Amino acid sequence: MKENAVITIISITIIVLNMMMIIVLDIKNAIMMATMAEVMTVTMAEIMVATMTEVMAVVMAVTTAEVTVATTAEVTVATMAEVTVATMAVVKDVAAVGAGCFNLINN
Repeated sequence: MKENAVITIISITIIVLNMMMIIVLDIKNAIMMATMAEVMTVTMAEIMVATMTEVMAVVMAVTTAEVTVATTAEVTVATMAEVTVATMAVVKDVAAVGAGCFNLINN
């Protein structure tokens, strides 16, 4: 009779230990899933930040270059036109003064 009781106690102990192992494995799996989800979230956030930073840097560089080129060209053309008109006016004035002096000298 004692042998049956010992066997029963050992069997119950084994069943309880197996149940505890299943619970521990479930807890471990839940922790691993939560950890993997957090790692993936953080990794994706870092990748997105790095990608967006790089994309924005390229877009800003290209936009700045295009705006600078367009503005420089426009300003240069406008300045050259104004300088040419002013220079031509001065040249005409100088020519008129020269013609007037030539007329004075020849008269």
